[in-house]
Amino acid sequence: MAKIAGRQSNFQIKDSGGTLRDLSASITNVDFPREVAVLETTGLGETDRKFIVGLKGATISISGNWDAATNNVDSVLDGILAVADRDFQYGPEGTASGKVKYTGTAIESRYTAGSPVDGVVSFSADFTINGAVTRGTFA
Repeated sequence: MAKIAGRQSNFQIKDSGGTLRDLSASITNVDFPREVAVLETTGLGETDRKFIVGLKGATISISGNWDAATNNVDSVLDGILAVADRDFQYGPEGTASGKVKYTGTAIESRYTAGSPVDGVVSFSADFTINGAVTRGTFA
């Protein structure tokens, strides 16, 4: 199996006007953890714990170099903070035909801009995915 350079990844989200915006040029990292709740069902008197599978969930965190001009990343992310569901697509391998993509809807729950005195102005944003994530491929 071939290894994939992270620089090929792509992240897009719908802005406040409903246009899918490609923020990839400003993003330096995408984290996409998916998890499932594990519910304990152990009863009194049992000597070993027992569990069942609960609900699935996912989040996306992005971070990068803040840039008010390139792709208007600041206005896009600031404009959708705590707004109703926004469609997103994430392509870990890029957007070429046949490459994996994940899609769904998410609520942006945090947006931060940071200005270290000895570093690059940066941003980060967290999204909580609302509902299922669909795994498909780019056409």
